[in-house]
Amino acid sequence: MTAIIKVESISKQYRIGDLKSDYPTLRDAMAMALRTPLRWGRSAGREQSQKFWALKDVSFEIAAGEAVAIIGRNGAGKSTVLKILSRITPPTSGRIEIHGRISSLLEVGTGFHGELSGRENIFLNGAILGMKRSEISRKFDEIVEFAEVSRFIDTPVKYYSSGMYMRLAFAVGAHLEPDILIIDEVLAVGDTRFQRKCIDKMKDVGAEGRTVLFVSHNMPAVTRLCPRAILLHEGEVVHDGPSSQVVSAYANSGLGPTASREWTEEAKAPGNDIVRLRAVRVHGEDGRTCDAIDIRRSVGIEMEFEVLKDGHVLVPNYHFLNQDGTYVFVTSEIGTRWQKQPRPVGRYVSTAWIPGNFLAESTLLVGAAISTLDQAITHFFERDVVAFQVIDSEAGASARGDYGGKIPGVVRPLLSWTSEVIEQPDFSEAASL
Repeated sequence: MTAIIKVESISKQYRIGDLKSDYPTLRDAMAMALRTPLRWGRSAGREQSQKFWALKDVSFEIAAGEAVAIIGRNGAGKSTVLKILSRITPPTSGRIEIHGRISSLLEVGTGFHGELSGRENIFLNGAILGMKRSEISRKFDEIVEFAEVSRFIDTPVKYYSSGMYMRLAFAVGAHLEPDILIIDEVLAVGDTRFQRKCIDKMKDVGAEGRTVLFVSHNMPAVTRLCPRAILLHEGEVVHDGPSSQVVSAYANSGLGPTASREWTEEAKAPGNDIVRLRAVRVHGEDGRTCDAIDIRRSVGIEMEFEVLKDGHVLVPNYHFLNQDGTYVFVTSEIGTRWQKQPRPVGRYVSTAWIPGNFLAESTLLVGAAISTLDQAITHFFERDVVAFQVIDSEAGASARGDYGGKIPGVVRPLLSWTSEVIEQPDFSEAASL
């Protein structure tokens, strides 16, 4: 099958930090060197040491009609790849070949002009994609209906909420029939219902034979949407193959989340002006943080968060996925004094305990969120924030019993069994014959 995207040994170098003068003149450079030759030499060396490679010799090909996910930890180089493919930034070395029209949705409202209305931005984006006005007009009503912004379609988009902005941006990108649709983790902005709507639309795009390149931390979405996945780590391709296998490798390789995650700076912590996530930890019955749990032992998932405003009923909740990207279960805080009570400003720790002999042997990825249910608000949802392994022992009181082989399933409860004799032949009578 013909490659619609061909990436050959691309690398990208960035420079951390800034010089005071980005474009010094020759006279400025000579004057600086004469005035402070030693400091100039040290500065030059320091500038060199601040360069780093975001991508290192990355190569892959994507065929027309393929849906491919790019996964990896934050800073692995995923977004850099998409920016190069979208021609936002050039590679430092290497080359790419792209055959077809690209629509890129790399962040909320990419390509939108704040002073223009939603209607004008739809036509502007269509024109950028090379579409005729008649083609855009034919899709216009479908875009507006999908985005659910009909009341505000003639309002400048600078007045849109982030959710409205994202819905319209996604609708434009998905409906204007590009040959290649590039999507960076933008679905997290919308509510759960709209996320499902976007995923369904992306399935339709792939079914129509168009190419989808998808970056996400949402492993279930990756395995549902993309038969193939590419795993990046520190700017290099470490796995490329069937998405279920690559997701499993990601979960088991240590490249993904660890058993503890903390945010020391409030401004960088997930959340909003009501509540911020400060830490999530996995710990055993002894209270110590651990990334491997005996299947027979309880495991606690601890969420530390800071309430910044009074008057809100906040519900911590966890989302558990296995290494194949399958949802195992979701649990919300129930039965505490705060179940229906607004929390005062302060710092809180909520812990969910999973009993022993409940989870199957696997690697579990945990997403942490806090919601307000009466208004259906998600204050934050940090996907795959921590991970831990459940390890089964062949000796001891577990559901394995005497069986030593692989046991399928996402849970493995040790259930209570009974066994009674309801009929038995009379062997004494048979012996007397």
